[in-house]
Amino acid sequence: MKVGIDSRLPYYQMGGISQYVLYLLPALAEIDSDSTYAVYHSRKDSKSYLPEGASNFKRRKLYTPSHHRLERWALGAELLLQNLDLYHSPDFIPPAFGARKRIITVHDLNFVHYPEFLTTESRRYYLDQIEWAVGEANHIIADSSSTRKDLVEILGVSEGIVTTVYLAANPIYKETRTRDEIEMVLKHFELPEGFILFVGTISPRKNVILLLTAYEHLLKASRVNVPLVLVGATGWLSTDVLQEIDKQKIRSHVRHLEKVTDHELSCLYGAAGVLALPSYYEGFGLPALEAMHCGCPVISSNRGSLPEIVGEAGPLLDPEDVDSWIESIELILMDDSLREQAISTGYRQAENFTWHRTAEETLEIYRRVSG
Repeated sequence: MKVGIDSRLPYYQMGGISQYVLYLLPALAEIDSDSTYAVYHSRKDSKSYLPEGASNFKRRKLYTPSHHRLERWALGAELLLQNLDLYHSPDFIPPAFGARKRIITVHDLNFVHYPEFLTTESRRYYLDQIEWAVGEANHIIADSSSTRKDLVEILGVSEGIVTTVYLAANPIYKETRTRDEIEMVLKHFELPEGFILFVGTISPRKNVILLLTAYEHLLKASRVNVPLVLVGATGWLSTDVLQEIDKQKIRSHVRHLEKVTDHELSCLYGAAGVLALPSYYEGFGLPALEAMHCGCPVISSNRGSLPEIVGEAGPLLDPEDVDSWIESIELILMDDSLREQAISTGYRQAENFTWHRTAEETLEIYRRVSG
């Protein structure tokens, strides 16, 4: 079996989808030495994503940039003479041709559920591509059962060609952090322990304004005395979120941290009192999984895939019910017994998600689809 895997995105943007590519490749190499893998890099990318020591993985270059409006045809033309049994597109847009079978991964349909949270250009790009992509693909991998359900019910995809394959966290979050490491990171960011943490792009879909409202209420009622720490880059339409911090006059209590390394973030999870994720929609929800690995209690919304990821490890709340968020945040910060129970349950829940399992289930799909 000759498999092509699109690995161009890490050159353009190091987000959740790029991490999916980077951790899937070595996990596949550990379990499959029989197939031949062509790992397609951007021609501009000087880095190599080949699994170390895997002689059946070969680097190939592509001239077509990610997210180009002519991507499907240009990519197909580049692959035409590669003689691939199948081509896997982790960023959901397959080539129009160029491989005998095409598999795509769809991470979420947030642009269908909440088009108002995207810029006009981004909304047009995703909506124009998704229906064509799911119609062309021979098989679709969904990050969660929630996304699989959306594909079937909203886009009319046949249930038989969509399989749920859960992702896993960056292995760094499973590593134990020493007390000294955590204290060094807290000193660097000038933070106390026990703060309220949010991790994710600062954008309307993440519903940060509800978290700011809940936090402002807790501060005014003197029910918390710890900062709110927002970790993540500013995203589409983030201005309203940042203005809300000034509007509620809580600027001195809120810290916004960008360009935080994985090591630093793992220490922040270890020092936080709680991770709060009030998102309207998540295709997977990696921060929840990362936090559980690091012993950080999680409170999340009950929308999208988050109930599947968090399970029974924490409260699942309506992202529009601010009172329930106020109550739950206060309770987890104040009740040591509840906090310890959440941490213990979170550790067990997180162990259900491994890259080995992701690779095994992905390889089974490759073999089944390629015939």
